[in-house]
Amino acid sequence: MSLFTPCKGKTAYRDDGERCLTCERSFAEIEQTRALIDALADFAIAQSYDNVEAFAAYVADKAVKKVRHRRGAPS
Repeated sequence: MSLFTPCKGKTAYRDDGERCLTCERSFAEIEQTRALIDALADFAIAQSYDNVEAFAAYVADKAVKKVRHRRGAPS
């Protein structure tokens, strides 16, 4: 397994043509993550959630539980 390193922002971004040299994630991983975040943001806006922080916390918690379940680890 590998560790996730969050982006440090566009001002810290450097690449070698295949991956970011700052966070070390591939362009494909960065693009897929951005697409997922965009889809979640679009969904929250479409639902007119005023408490977007609660929605984001719920999604984060559920994602962690689902990954642990699929890996066979206790939640």
